[in-house]
Amino acid sequence: MAFEDLVVTLMVDEVVGGFFVNVPPGHIACIHDLGRGVLPKILKPGLHLKIPFWQTAKLFNAQTLEYTIADGFDISHPEQLGDVPVNVTTQDGKKLIVKGSILFKISKQDTPKLWENIGDNFVPKVVRPFTRNQIASVFSQVSYAQAATYRKHLEDQVEKELNQMFSDKGLTLERFLLSEIETPKGKPVEKKEKKEKEK
Repeated sequence: MAFEDLVVTLMVDEVVGGFFVNVPPGHIACIHDLGRGVLPKILKPGLHLKIPFWQTAKLFNAQTLEYTIADGFDISHPEQLGDVPVNVTTQDGKKLIVKGSILFKISKQDTPKLWENIGDNFVPKVVRPFTRNQIASVFSQVSYAQAATYRKHLEDQVEKELNQMFSDKGLTLERFLLSEIETPKGKPVEKKEKKEKEK
């Protein structure tokens, strides 16, 4: 295809399709207006009108998203939902490795604020650094023995701290779930604690 044909095709698509915003189920959309910036109105699933060239639509996934903290995650793609295990140090100086997952979603009413203040890449800017920081912070306040015993307490504490941080940025935290707490050698903390009790 010649360059001229490509340009004509793109122009026709923009003129014909540029009037409409098709929002699929499970998504919402926001509009950026060249004169007024990001508009506060939220576009729900369905077909909506916009001004071609002057307004740009951005789709956001409004469903619950799972952010997994586990082995094998490729950190070279920062926009992907996930992270490598978090290295933490307990109150008594023990090194541990934490794995788990976070369930969260975009706060629909705050999506325009999220897009305007943070942009599309909220995972590397908000979710990943906040999550790593709060997991490390909560584990630093408990001992090795408590980390092995108070699993539900640790989940609740991380969730409590993250909830306010996420809310301030336009995200809604639904749940933080611990999957594994290991020593640097890859042994579950619970097993090591049992051995210490048997001595």
